[in-house]
Amino acid sequence: MAQQSGNPLFALRVGLVNGAGLPLLLLAMLAMVVLPLPAILLDGLFTFNICLSLIVILAVVYVLRPLDLAAFPTVLLLATLLRLALNVASTRVVLLQGHTGTDAAGKVIEAFGEFVVGGNYAVGLVVFAILVIINFVVVTKGAGRVSEVSARFTLDALPGKQMAIDADLNAGIIDQEEAAARRNEIRTEADFYGSMDGASKFVRGDAIAGLLILFINLLGGMLIGTMQHDLSMADAAQTYALLTIGDGLVAQIPSLLLATAVAIIVTRMSRAEDMGTQMMNQLLGDRRVLWVATGLLTVLGLVPGMPNFAFLLMASICGAGAWWTSRQPDEPTVETAVPAEGTSEPDPLDAELTRELTWEDVGEAEPVSLDVGYRLIPLVDKNQGGELMRRIKGVRRRVSEELGFLVSPVRIRDDLELSATSYRIGLLGSAIAQAEVQLDKELAINPGHIDQPIEGIPTQDPAFGLDAVWIDPAQREEAQGRGYTVVDVATVIATHLSKVLQDNAHELLGHQETQELLDRLARNAPKLVEELVPKTLPLSAVVRVLQELLRDQIPITNMRSICQVLAEHGRNTQDPDALVAQVRQALGRAIVQRVGGDQEELPVITLDPDLEQMLQRAVEGDGGGIEPTLAEKVQSELAAATQRQEIAGEPAVLLVSPGLRAWLARLLRFAVPSLRVLAYSEVPDSKRIRLVAAVGA
Repeated sequence: MAQQSGNPLFALRVGLVNGAGLPLLLLAMLAMVVLPLPAILLDGLFTFNICLSLIVILAVVYVLRPLDLAAFPTVLLLATLLRLALNVASTRVVLLQGHTGTDAAGKVIEAFGEFVVGGNYAVGLVVFAILVIINFVVVTKGAGRVSEVSARFTLDALPGKQMAIDADLNAGIIDQEEAAARRNEIRTEADFYGSMDGASKFVRGDAIAGLLILFINLLGGMLIGTMQHDLSMADAAQTYALLTIGDGLVAQIPSLLLATAVAIIVTRMSRAEDMGTQMMNQLLGDRRVLWVATGLLTVLGLVPGMPNFAFLLMASICGAGAWWTSRQPDEPTVETAVPAEGTSEPDPLDAELTRELTWEDVGEAEPVSLDVGYRLIPLVDKNQGGELMRRIKGVRRRVSEELGFLVSPVRIRDDLELSATSYRIGLLGSAIAQAEVQLDKELAINPGHIDQPIEGIPTQDPAFGLDAVWIDPAQREEAQGRGYTVVDVATVIATHLSKVLQDNAHELLGHQETQELLDRLARNAPKLVEELVPKTLPLSAVVRVLQELLRDQIPITNMRSICQVLAEHGRNTQDPDALVAQVRQALGRAIVQRVGGDQEELPVITLDPDLEQMLQRAVEGDGGGIEPTLAEKVQSELAAATQRQEIAGEPAVLLVSPGLRAWLARLLRFAVPSLRVLAYSEVPDSKRIRLVAAVGA
């Protein structure tokens, strides 16, 4: 620390941190506008201005991501104000002391003026005018336009990015901390590009001010020199032209550097690499580029009348670069062990044939499996940065927390029978779902209110069947700005897996998982578990009840209440449907809240009393026999009522008598999957009911 305290850079940094540096800088700029400055001080300040511009543009070139230089708009504003203050100070000196000679405003202005003029003032004025035009018309105007467009697209894409973060959070792909970090990042990005849009206007105004100051210095100086100091028109033009060009050049070079820095930072992609590395990797990443350039330059160098030496020299340089890049290996080589001389490697096939068979050789169906095509292997390979492995772990954690039991690990393997970019999700050895993805694209999902469709490959979201489009990654911000929810390939597969696990959770719960749940409950309520299993009910009956609850999308997180109900009613019956009805009644408050949320009213669909009695007699009479035409009509009317509820943005709930609930739930489970069937006894007394439709009336 003692060594750092003697460092001037460290002292300057401490001063800025303590808050004294910026006010002093603003006071100094105000002083430059008001007070006359000596020529030697102007030399130092102009040199500092050029140095500051070089530092800024180098920082822009070497920064990895634009957001890592979030202070750039403020630095740009301060540098512009400093340059304008110097212009005012130098203009005062030029007009007051210009008649004394070309060194009146300092050696820096004189040196730059003589370097550009070069003995010919007409040529000097033309060169300076070209420099000003390049700065004002090309760089500054282009940078301002890009800043404006970037700010608009960034702000338009903000809602879509927020929705994507919420979707990843709900899917268990990210946690709360990462979601908060992502939200903070997109807010910072919006603030940055919005500030850049405003800061670019300062750069444009600075370029215009440079032009005006040029004419003021030239015309004003010639008038002052001829009228007040009795200089001839030729001497006044010679002296003030050199001073004006030198002053303008000293100001325009830093202005051009800062305008270029603005253009660079707003046209860069947000990738974690500096600009030099990014350009080299993208321009020269394909080795054929240099070889083709070498060939073309060689042909041009052999054409008679062309500058052969220049073209052939450049062809040689490109050829050397192409040869050097071709010598670089694509992947690190892996050394293989070579057996010593006189020895032979054991044949693995012989060892396999001589080994005795064990139970390990018998195939067993995996609870959850994910088979991928060979082009999707990088997504699940940790050595290749497979993002899908982390997503699947997050899906397992979230689904386990929601359902109330530990979901089995997902076995992942490649399958050559699948197409290159397909995947298949299996449960207990059977394929449940299969889909195909586009590895080099992203999926833009239409939430249902898109006014301006985006171009791409039409498809459907494999998890929920929503309309979607495969787009290039470069179209991500545009799609989010139009309202699409954009996800990458790993998120598509992970979301599909999450949906399959939730819909088929009852198949994943078995005796072992149920015993684990009872053992965990026994640590807090040992007497309850001891009375339930095996005194009151066998373990298989408890498994059946839990499976039916999961089949109805009811979590089993409240194992204490479930076991209390089973222990109370298990002495009277072991019928799974009767036990499930009692458990659902005990969990009614949680079931209704899961279906209808925190709303005070629950909108429900009911059956006409005559139809309900007819169905009740059919169920009680012959075990559920019903005419196919009547069943089809009931399904169609309930499907129409459910669709109306979904369009209105409300849950679809069918409220029936307890004796019909289980039978109707099985009848409608696949015909109307989004319809929730509840019994009257499951709705708590504190919940208000609002009738929205009566089917069969």
